[in-house]
Amino acid sequence: MSFPETLYSVSCSVNKEFESAFVRLSYSSLVTPPSIYDYNFATNEMVLRKEKETPNYYRSLYDYERVWAVADDGMRVPMSIVYRKDKRLPKDNKMLLTAYGSYGICEEPEFCASWLPLLDRGVMVAIAHIRGGGEMGRHWYDLGKFLNKKNTFNDFITCAKHLINTEYTSPSNLAISGGSAGGLLMGAVINARPDLFKAVVAAVPFVDVMATMSDPTIPLTVVEWEEWGNPMQKPYFDYMLSYSPYNNVKAQNYPAMLVTTGLNDSRVAYWEPAKWVCKLRDYKTDQNPLLLKCKMGAGHGGGSGRYERLEERSVEYAFMLDQLGIKE
Repeated sequence: MSFPETLYSVSCSVNKEFESAFVRLSYSSLVTPPSIYDYNFATNEMVLRKEKETPNYYRSLYDYERVWAVADDGMRVPMSIVYRKDKRLPKDNKMLLTAYGSYGICEEPEFCASWLPLLDRGVMVAIAHIRGGGEMGRHWYDLGKFLNKKNTFNDFITCAKHLINTEYTSPSNLAISGGSAGGLLMGAVINARPDLFKAVVAAVPFVDVMATMSDPTIPLTVVEWEEWGNPMQKPYFDYMLSYSPYNNVKAQNYPAMLVTTGLNDSRVAYWEPAKWVCKLRDYKTDQNPLLLKCKMGAGHGGGSGRYERLEERSVEYAFMLDQLGIKE
């Protein structure tokens, strides 16, 4: 079995015929919309059954790359980059770098239609497949949890530095985004290296790690000890305190920031990002915008409904594009 692209995401799909000669597959890449294939084991033939319609999308305009950054401990960290070919510059492109890096979740190199407004305006999008995720197997996850969690943050900084050093982009043209545990990532990296980034979008960010993980009466706290550690044990307490975004805010310049939350969020309570923003406003020494947007009817996943989701995404993109100097 082979696939036509070098970066893609594939998984088994639903096939309710037990005696079938085919296995049904779901396939996507950074430039190929979600597709359904049937693979015949006997003939080694792959048949495309359906590709999701994407209006006004012309695949030939876009391309992708795999890039590797080398962390300080020698670990090679992969990135997947997608861009519009006719908008790419020889160097110093506008760029969005995004990642998650927790719970062993894979950030797949798959099609994202909502990136098209960025790509069509000349913004390259890069996914950092950092430790704490599952992209490189179980060991990749284990190297980014418990007392190894700082590998997640250091890998993201390594990826940003690689993109800058190889002239893909520059600090003045680099925006970053992450949500939930990816919002924790945003908080940790801007405390450590705020000079690398122009703008940050932190969605429902888990930033008050110590207070939340020290309160076992919060419904999700005890099960979350399996990811972050139990702060009732001193080694975990000291380690978590050393990276918790809220506890490590300091007097320094920070990038422009948009922080979003939902009043009904049961996973990351709204007061976490709210108190984080308050502390940042007290400590930061710059004049960059620091915005907090609380959806009064939303939960952890944002508002329900297709159009409300698109509206929320448009606010995030408008903020990033404005900070990157793209006005059209």
